[in-house]
Amino acid sequence: MSPVLAGVLQLLALIVALGLSYRPLGDYMARVYSSEKHHRPEKWLYKAIGANPSVEMRWPAYLRGVLGFSAVSVLFLYLLQRLQGSLPGSLGFVSIDPDQAFNTAASFVANTNWQSYYGEQAMGHVVQTGGLAVQNFVSAAVGMAVAVALVRGFARSRSGELGNFWADLVRGTVRILLPISVVGALVLVACGAIQNFSGIHEVGQFTGGTQQWNGGAVASQEVIKELGTNGGGYFNANSAHPFENPNPLSNLFEIYLILVIPFALTRTFGRMVGSLKQGYAILGTMAVIWLGFTALMMWTEFAGKGPAFELAGGAMEGKETRFGIGASAIFSVATTLTSTGAVNSFHSSNTGFGGGINLLGMQLGEIAPGGVGSGLYGMLIMAIIAVFIAGLMVGRTPEYLGKKIGTREIKFAALYILITPALVLCFTAASFVLDTPSHSMTNTGAHGFSEILYAYTSGANNNGSAFAGLNADTQWFNSTIGIAMLLGRFLPMVFVLALAGSLAEQTPVPETAGTLRTEKPLFTGLLVGTIMIITGLTYFPALALGPLAEGLAA
Repeated sequence: MSPVLAGVLQLLALIVALGLSYRPLGDYMARVYSSEKHHRPEKWLYKAIGANPSVEMRWPAYLRGVLGFSAVSVLFLYLLQRLQGSLPGSLGFVSIDPDQAFNTAASFVANTNWQSYYGEQAMGHVVQTGGLAVQNFVSAAVGMAVAVALVRGFARSRSGELGNFWADLVRGTVRILLPISVVGALVLVACGAIQNFSGIHEVGQFTGGTQQWNGGAVASQEVIKELGTNGGGYFNANSAHPFENPNPLSNLFEIYLILVIPFALTRTFGRMVGSLKQGYAILGTMAVIWLGFTALMMWTEFAGKGPAFELAGGAMEGKETRFGIGASAIFSVATTLTSTGAVNSFHSSNTGFGGGINLLGMQLGEIAPGGVGSGLYGMLIMAIIAVFIAGLMVGRTPEYLGKKIGTREIKFAALYILITPALVLCFTAASFVLDTPSHSMTNTGAHGFSEILYAYTSGANNNGSAFAGLNADTQWFNSTIGIAMLLGRFLPMVFVLALAGSLAEQTPVPETAGTLRTEKPLFTGLLVGTIMIITGLTYFPALALGPLAEGLAA
């Protein structure tokens, strides 16, 4: 079987698996977030944190819950790392330096999972399982809660109430993420991923000495790392490591985990707003972009020319022979079009255009299908922008799902789409203006520029993957990328919740003959075009200096 055919067949199998999961999972999540019943274990949690899950919140109160919980999480994870040297189960590892502890705490709480350290050489069992794995669950649940709050903003009227943050957080964790993760961890263990609490041991005799590895609760962390679109690996090699991702079957399963909730949330959205067709329109937009990017990535990676490419069977530098080019291309697109950041190959080794595709996928805002929760609310923001543009074209007040998109709403949407590019481009520019940051670049020229542009794109968009050619473990990068991750995560949430509150206060507008039909394929095409044009106008100059210049020079 040719490598191209193998890649296409894996893509088809993935599409079938996602299609079979779409309806039951989407409907189940809609029931979870619409239920008024609280299970007994959930009541214990509410009592422990002193929350009343039955109290409806307006957007300022909902936002205070999001920011307060996340601030406490950052502090807890920071202290856990700083005290690691004194904790049991640390495997003899010392406490983490302040700048790196801040970066890692910000990273995992912001659902970014950017790592400027070697996991197997820095973090013991307590930090890995009691700190990082816990944040993999709750940071994903926070994103889903914010998305559901925005959906309620469309579905409700004349109230301004968006639900209860604490109930949404607990339900997302206990009823959705935890049960799927238990089953998924068993699947990964069956595939060969490790799950233990063993210490450091030698694994074999090699030329010049031995090699040491430590064990860990890898399968359980791996599954939520992908399912929650987190991405932080137990080992430095991430999902290219055989302990995390042993074979092609586990690789395909991990890609499925990355995509299944973000895609299924469009069904949840359709259920909660009372129109499944609206959910299908958002799904269609996500699917068109995802399939287009996957096809482009496979083409550019398989199309490498020259003796080295021919002898290796393609652009195999930085890729695992267990997976090959096709599976690596599918994985890299899935991880950069979501906020996952996990890698099973090294993106710095992609062809020039391949690296550009990964960059552009993050710069779209990771909305196709995006992160758990963040992909849906990001796409709905872009839908509001598209409706506004269509309204300007025909000279009528724009409406979406029965809500008028006025001055206030479009300001919130505009602020949402401006904050992340501002963070990426300003920090990238500062890193080249100052003398010290550029010393961390492994490469010069266009590829070196792409290393730093990729780092801040990954951080501000809460992705977490790296170009793997940048030494980011410096005070400058640990601090600035940490700030970019926090601002890139929580400032957009401020605008999303403010928008949701504004929509929930409105009286629904009746549909007329002049209303834009946002459930039709025409709107899907308009939405795809809006996304690509806005992103292109924002990032094209930067992309031209990096991956485009490198690709054209190859």
